[in-house]
Amino acid sequence: MEGILDLLNSPMGKTIINGVAGSTGQDSSKTGSVLTMALPVLMKAMQRNAATPQGAEGLMGALSKHDGGILDNLGDLFNGGVNQDVVNDGGKILGHVLGAKQQGVEQVIGQKTGMDLGAVGNILKTAAPILMGVLGKQSRQSGVSNSGGIGDLLGGMLGGNSTQQEQSFLEKILDADGDGSVIDDVAGMVLGGSQKKSGGLLGGLLGGLFGKK
Repeated sequence: MEGILDLLNSPMGKTIINGVAGSTGQDSSKTGSVLTMALPVLMKAMQRNAATPQGAEGLMGALSKHDGGILDNLGDLFNGGVNQDVVNDGGKILGHVLGAKQQGVEQVIGQKTGMDLGAVGNILKTAAPILMGVLGKQSRQSGVSNSGGIGDLLGGMLGGNSTQQEQSFLEKILDADGDGSVIDDVAGMVLGGSQKKSGGLLGGLLGGLFGKK
């Protein structure tokens, strides 16, 4: 199963990054950094939500409406800017997935990428429906037909057996409350961990955000 960071590094991923950057008026490199950091966080939040039967059922219902068709028309999607209906859909997705954590998550990502909250929010609203399309398409290809398999699907796309440090990194971002202390904690974890390449999700995040090899 292709991981979400593998997707971002693929030709389709480059199209998505450049398209989102163009639609939001942001630099492609910084947009790529935001998406490299944000998409695993959104998927981790979905995985949390899917841990309950009600949450899993809700996610399955949402994926049934995002069947992956958006990926077949990326050229049309980004031509002249993303349709406002798509952006509105993205805002609803973020609100449902992140809830009260949304501002804290956006603040952490903004601090790490050097972008203001508004720019980060616009990127995430534009990218969220595309991420749902990716998940919807993958769920069909993997034969996920009930809520019991959605958590496994998300885990696989997050990198399968992720290390404890990688999971802690994502959990810290999701637990951000915007008071600054968590941002400092995350910064310390990321910068302190950059010397130890895990080869998994954290290594990919660090590579995308800081250019570490």
